[in-house]
Amino acid sequence: MMKLTGINQITLRVNDLRLAEEFYAGMLGLKLDHRVGANITYLRLNSDMLVLVKAETPGTPEARDIRVDHFGFRLASDAEVDAAALYLDDCGAHLVTRPAHRREGRAFFVMDPDGNLVEFYSMHETGIQKDGPDIDVSVPGAVTVGSQLNIPEESEAKKSRRSRK
Repeated sequence: MMKLTGINQITLRVNDLRLAEEFYAGMLGLKLDHRVGANITYLRLNSDMLVLVKAETPGTPEARDIRVDHFGFRLASDAEVDAAALYLDDCGAHLVTRPAHRREGRAFFVMDPDGNLVEFYSMHETGIQKDGPDIDVSVPGAVTVGSQLNIPEESEAKKSRRSRK
């Protein structure tokens, strides 16, 4: 049996490299490692790589069958998870869920410009906990519009149109 030590690379098909780079590098802070021609961008987070590849055929957020199910970025604490949700909402990212306590830690999901589901989470030091009344066991696809963060009306004007899918 192999002894895998982590995930080195995730490759996503994207419709618009510029929009995808804006989301992953601009909003999330991944660093540009290098580009290969006009159709491939390598972004780096420490030793991990996220590769963005221009899709040969356009996809839509509704056509989830051609996308990665989801991938996650780990944060150090529950407070950082909450702060990340507020930051991404302020940046106009499409929040699919708001931060909630889950069995493994606190988490929320956003959708990138191509409809890829991205999780941000913190882990309990004690590992996965048993289900309880304060544990959210729902899946992102089952969450409805009511799950969006409650942000005052005046900040709505700052959000880009594309975040209101």
